[in-house]
Parts: sequence; C-alpha cells; structure tokens
Amino acid sequence: MSWYRPDSGDNSNGQPKWPDISQMQFSVPPGLRRVAKWLIIPFVLIVLFIIFSVIKGIWTEWLWFSNLGFSSVYSTVLVTKATNFFVAAFVFGILLTGNILLARRLSPKADIPSISQEGLQNLRRTAIIGIVLAVIILSLIFGSAAQGHWETVLKFPNGQTFGISDPIFDKDVSFYLFSLPFHRFVQGWFLGALIVILIATFAFYAFNYSLRRLSFAFSIGVKAHLSILLAAILGIYAWHYFLDIYGLVYSERGVVLGAGYTDVHAQLIALRILIATVIVCAIMVLVNIFRRGFRLPLYAFGLWIAAIIIVGAIYPAIVQRFQVSPSELARETEYIEYNIEFTREAFALDRIEEQQFPAEEELTIEDITANPATIENIRLWDSRPLLNTYHQKQALRPYYDFYDIDIDRYETDGQYRQVMLGAREFYQENLDPKAKTWVNERLVYTHGYGLALSPVTEFSEEGAPVLQVKDIPPVSDFDRFQVERPEIYYGEKTDQYIVVNTNTEEFDYPMGEQNIYTEYAGEGGVSLGSFLRRVAYAWQLGDFNILISGEITSDSRVLYYRDIQERVKHIAPFLQLDDDPYLMITEEGRLMWIQDAYTWSDKYPYSEPLTDGTNYIRNSIKAIIDAYNGTVTFYVVEPDDPVVQTYQEIFPDLFTPGTEMPDDIREHLRYPEDLFMIQAQVYQRYHMQDVKVFYGKEDLWAIPEEIYRGTAQRMEPYYVIMRLPDEEKEEFLLMLPLTPENKKNTLAWLAARSDGDNYGKLLAYYLPKDKLIYGPMQVENRIEQNTAITEQFALWGRGGSTVLRGNLLMIPIEESFLYVEPVFLQGAAGGLPELKRVITASGDRIAMEQTLDEALEATFGIEPEPTPTPEPTPTPIPTPTPTPGGEPPGDVAALVESIQQHLDKMQEYAGAGDWAAYGEELDALEADIQRLADLTAELE
Repeated sequence: MSWYRPDSGDNSNGQPKWPDISQMQFSVPPGLRRVAKWLIIPFVLIVLFIIFSVIKGIWTEWLWFSNLGFSSVYSTVLVTKATNFFVAAFVFGILLTGNILLARRLSPKADIPSISQEGLQNLRRTAIIGIVLAVIILSLIFGSAAQGHWETVLKFPNGQTFGISDPIFDKDVSFYLFSLPFHRFVQGWFLGALIVILIATFAFYAFNYSLRRLSFAFSIGVKAHLSILLAAILGIYAWHYFLDIYGLVYSERGVVLGAGYTDVHAQLIALRILIATVIVCAIMVLVNIFRRGFRLPLYAFGLWIAAIIIVGAIYPAIVQRFQVSPSELARETEYIEYNIEFTREAFALDRIEEQQFPAEEELTIEDITANPATIENIRLWDSRPLLNTYHQKQALRPYYDFYDIDIDRYETDGQYRQVMLGAREFYQENLDPKAKTWVNERLVYTHGYGLALSPVTEFSEEGAPVLQVKDIPPVSDFDRFQVERPEIYYGEKTDQYIVVNTNTEEFDYPMGEQNIYTEYAGEGGVSLGSFLRRVAYAWQLGDFNILISGEITSDSRVLYYRDIQERVKHIAPFLQLDDDPYLMITEEGRLMWIQDAYTWSDKYPYSEPLTDGTNYIRNSIKAIIDAYNGTVTFYVVEPDDPVVQTYQEIFPDLFTPGTEMPDDIREHLRYPEDLFMIQAQVYQRYHMQDVKVFYGKEDLWAIPEEIYRGTAQRMEPYYVIMRLPDEEKEEFLLMLPLTPENKKNTLAWLAARSDGDNYGKLLAYYLPKDKLIYGPMQVENRIEQNTAITEQFALWGRGGSTVLRGNLLMIPIEESFLYVEPVFLQGAAGGLPELKRVITASGDRIAMEQTLDEALEATFGIEPEPTPTPEPTPTPIPTPTPTPGGEPPGDVAALVESIQQHLDKMQEYAGAGDWAAYGEELDALEADIQRLADLTAELE
C-alpha cells in the first residue's frame, strides 16, 4: 500500500489534495458535554415513545381483527412485514458494516498530524458514533422499503397457475403476475443497496485520506474493494436487463400493448447484447485491479453507454422506421392477434355470448300487453330526485339523512318487482351545535335507523314515490319488507368511532315528542374491559376521554372502522371495491350490506390497460356486512379466478366458499355497474376480432349520450326486469346500448344477468347494420323537436318551475325497443321534485302523458270504444272551463281572462310548492286553450 503526504503548498506528484481536516480541533468543550448528557434523556424518551406506539398499534389492530375472526389475516401480514423489514435491514446493515470495516482495514495507517491524543480519541468516538448512526438509519430506510412489498413476497410462493401461456416466452400468466414482480423487487432493492454502499465506502476512504493529509493514490487493496463493488452493481444491471426481456410483453412501442415486431426482432436481441456487454464491462473492471490506472473501467463505461445508445435505442428505432412502419399491418398482424386474445381474456370479454337481435318489427300494443312484468318494472324514478324526496319526506329529523339510493329486486305477493331503497343513517354533523358534546357524539347518538323503499314505477297523483317501507320504526304492508333489526351501526356514512354499553343510554329513535332509548346487544366492537385497553384506545383514537370518562364500564365496547368500505378495505387492502355498496333485507328482517370486491392486476401480459393501469379484473368476491354487528363475510363467487385462489392460499381463514352463502342473500346478488362499465368500455374496441378491421378501427363503438337535467352526459348502465329473447320468464338484468363512434344510432346492446345460475353471464345483441335503430340521443332530439312536448316544457318554465328530464331507458321488448323517459318538476324555491309526466317512444311514435299507461296508450294509438253517432245539432258556443270556485266564462274575452287567471294561479302555486293545486290549474288551462282554439275556428 502506498500513499503520499504533500508538503505545504507542494504537490510534486500531481495527485489531488484533499481538504486539511487535520487542522480542525476535535476537543469537546465541557459545557457541550453536559448538554449532550442532558440530550440523552429526551432521546431515550422519544425511542420509548416510538416503541410503545408501535406496540399499541399492533395490539389494538390485533384486538380489532380478532373480534371479526380474522386474527390470522392480520398475523400473516404483520409477520411478513416484520420479516421483510428485519431481513432487509439486517442484510443491508451487514453489507454496509462489512464494507466499512474492510475499508478501515485497507485504509492507510499513517499518523494523523497536528491532532492531540485527546482530540484523536474524541475524533474516533465521534466517527464511530456517526458511522453507527448512519448504518442504523440507512438500514431502517432499506428495511422500510422492503416492508411495503409484503404482498409481492406473499404472492411469489403462493401464486396459482392460469393455464394460459404468453406466446413469446411460453411462460404461464402467473409468472408475470406473481413471480416477475418479486424478482423486480429483489433486483431493485439490491441495486439501490449496492449503489449506496459503494458511495458510503468511497466516502469513508476519502475521509481517511483527507484526515491524514494524503493524496488519494489507490492501493491494490482499495482498488480491488471498489472494483468488486462496481462489478457487483454491473452484475445487478445484467439481471435488470434479463428481467426487461420478459417485460417486453408490456411494451408500448407498437400499435397495441405487448411485444410487437420490433420488440421481438430487435429489442429482444438488443437486451441480450446489453446483458453480454454489462458482463464484459464487469470483467474489465475486475481485470483492472491488476493493471495501472483506470483506463479499462473508463473503456468499459464508454462501451456500455455506446451499447445503450446504438444497440438499445438506435437499432430498434431503425427497424421500427424502415421495416415496420412502411408495412405495419403485415408486420404486426401476429402481435395484434395476441393483444386481442389476451385483452379479451383479461376482461372476461371472451365469455360474452354474442347473438343477433333482428329488430324487424315495430312494437305493437299486443307486444306491450304480452310483457306485463317488464312494463310494471320500468324504472321511472331517478336516484337524484328520489334521494331528494327521501331526504325531505323520510329523514324525519335533522340528524337523519340518506346517503345513496340503491336498486334491487324482491318477490312480494308472488310478483317480481324492482325497487329503490335508501338507508336512514345518522349524520352527527347535523346535530345542533349545542348538542355536539362528547357524550352525545360518542355514547348517545350511535346509529341510524331503518330505511325507505319504493317501487321503481309507481308514483302518486302528486308525483311522489309510493313508499312500501317508511317511517320510524319501519312500517310496511308487505311481509317480505318487515325489518326486525333496523339499527344501522355500520353504513356508508358512519365514519366516527362510538362506545356502546356504557352507563349512558343510547338514543334509538324518536317517538312523537319522546325519544326511545336502547342498549347495544350485538357482537361488534372491541371490549374496553381493562384499564390497559382503555389506555391503548385513548392513545390509538386520540381521545383522552376514553380513559377518564366515568360512563365507560367493564362491559363497554368501542366500535370503529364503521364505514363499510373502509372496514372491508382495512381487512383486505389488496381488493378493489365497487363504488356502490347496496343494502338488502334478509328474510329474517336483518339489514345487510353487499359490497362487490374485485381481484385485479396491472401485470397481465399483452392486455391493453385502462387509464389507471388495470389490465385484469374479476368480481370474485362478494363481501357481506351486517349493519348491526359489523361482521364481514368474504364469499368467493368466482372460484376459478387464479388471483383469488392465490389469496386463498395466503389467507385460508379469510374467504368463505360462495356455495355457503344463504339463499336469501344470494337472491340479491347483482352484476356490479363498475365492472360492467369497464367491460363495455373495452368492448367498444375489442368486439372487433378481425385484425384488419381492428387495425383500421373500422367498427369502433361508443357509449351513447343522453339528456339528463338539460345537459348531455354519457349514458350509465341501468337495471331492468325483462325477458330475454328465447327465454320463458323475466329476470333482473344490467344493460347498456352501444352506438357507432361519432354516430347516434344503436347497433348493439350489452346485458349482464344476475338471477340464479345465470349470474355473471354476459350477452351482446347485434342489430342489423342495414336498419336505422334510433339511439338514445336521437330519441332525445325527437323529444325536443316535438311541438306539444316543448310547448308544455315552456309553459312550466314560464310558471316558475324547473323541468328535470330523467334518465332515458331503452328497453328491448320482443324484437324491438321501447324508449321511456320520466319528467320531473321542481318549484322555483327548490321544493320536492315531482314526477309529473312520462314520455314513451317507439319507432316514429312519441307521446307524453301523466302516467306510463296513458303514455303507452297514446304512443300505440289505443282508440276509445266506438259510440253511436248522434243527429246533427246546431253548434253551441264553446263554454270555457270553470275556474275553480267561479262560473265558466262564455265568450272569447272571458276565455282570455280565464287563461290569464289560470297562469297567475299556477305561478302562485308553483312558488308555494302546492303541486296538486298547480296540476288542477294546468288541466283547466289546457282545456281553456283548446276551447279558445275551437271558438276561434268557428268564428273564422
């Protein structure tokens, strides 16, 4: 080993001169020593706080998971996280410490000039402390980085095969979903670790040389040490390029996602050359240990950069530009076929049963009368006006409200009916400010109560929904809707923790001027039966009152994570959740939430991703949450999904076979809207399976638009009860029409089945391309072009009302379509929206009437029974419609005055929100206008 200490101002060997650290003073002042001793106390306290905080978090989480029966789930995740953390931290710590110790051994042993013995001891002590702290901190960082990959580590040994291999490397899809991510993680972790270790080792050498005022002349030992580290990093890069070979199945270079012609015939070769290049570079670095200077490493670095530019970038670009682009379809046909096949598999589009829908005949009244169950279940109510109505008519108290409207179906009195319902939840933010005390918010007002439910088609003369479950306690005339346990402790808006079974009674529901109180009798929540638990939860929930309140007893329980989506996500964070959980009533009268959950991946080979990167999805899980107890059951309804099979291997106690689901819950499973919309979006392009058609985008489809509340918006899927072609009875379906891109006519419709053994089956009905079948927007335009309808809208508008056009439904009946759109009126003061008219259309016929039956009669031309023709008599002077409370006017002037009176009263009633009187005046006004027209014609 050799080194050089230059004289002052002289550097005869031309070696670099490091800063003169030796001139620094390293003695520690006595005052600073005392401060350092005092700093130890807060440091120890901080460490103890962190330790106890971690213990507290683990313990409370264990208690919560144990209450739900999922302690094994938590322990599996916890052990994996801890193992990842400690193994990674230990490995990094060993590697870094070993390299620092080796660097210390290989560093020069020359004396340090101008530093006293005491200063030298202080310097050594400071250096050791600094190095130890650096090793600890960096180890914690790398351990934390590994901890976050617990799911990747668990999937690697438990991954289940798909039975489908990619066409390029013949690897099962499971390799890409479960194995490749693990290898990527390990490779990336080691690359980062070795780079940090190389930098730390070099810094240690630099510090030592500078401290001894030595120029940095590499000895063979130092050179060997740094060269081995650099060669190891190059080896990791070779591994990186090797994994990139398999990553070609995600290439975005070509027409579609996946390895294309250039990737297979150029980029693949380039990666193999880069692997060889990096290995050669690593050998050159190692050989340079025994040679003078650093030419070989510099040559190696230059060779690597040249290979990256020429082989890795320029060569594939040349192939793409001069071989692929001039004849792209011919070159890419094979790879486009792969993309179509794998995308359809990943989104289950290959399961869609495609059929022809003739649309040969226009609907007749016989078709309508032959499908009574379909007509009786046409959804006239939209969720937003119905939610507003529930809010104003069924909230009943300021602190109750409805968060959402759900759609479901029930069999009542032998009839299969589609209904809409909403849970009446407790909104603590709506409490009077003076009532917002800790006792009220945490101990008294703990739960919502009951629900409101109404059929989708029925409405009263006033335009209000016909409630079949209403009020508090819930009242219903139907046995199927009897609710025995109406309390809602777990819902969509229950986002705060509460404590039950305390010395304070819980508010149950209001009864007239009095309140009814109750005590929780469920199984939810964690017991606060010990002082230590109260301490832990006071700390965990950040509420000191849990510890000091005299209202909490040994029987008290704390309920938290009460928001059902937060609850499910906390148990199974690896699942994606549907945005619309829905409430149902069991045959025992209990309220249950059904939450659709998805297994998913962004690693499916050759599958075109969504905007968020997802390129594989299955609705394999139905999570059922008891609204009273908070128990969660994860039913596997698609057991053939390899992803859910993998999670079953990892968490055997988490999932329950779908065959064990109670029948009364199974009857209410429905195909989820979110998944259906995703599949519809992908199907717009991937219904094309002919490569030439796909490449030319000759048959792109689109999701149509509709007019909703006066604004054009994308149509949403909707649930219907109808009879499919060739089926004998009606069933509950989710459907959506599709149009050509940039056109308005309908050319297909998708349907997803939800009943019985047909659950989950997808259907696509293709319409004849040589026929014009009106699309939703074309029907909307025809509504706006109908003079009678637009004049009625304008008349309402002049009266101060707001016309709200609801969702347009396009319903297949027999071999044609019926279009239905509800019309709501809302007063200028923002009163209740009322369902006042129904528009129906079929073919070129369109009508708007007060009820669905009347609209259908008008649309299909139902004539009244013929009456005998009377003898001609002299034409009498038309008599105007009587004004409510007055005599009928008898001439033109009187008619005009009567019309003005009706208009004035309509505006008055609209402002007051009296829609019943408004409707009477409107009818009278229409009659007067007709009489005036008849009288004017007679006078002419």
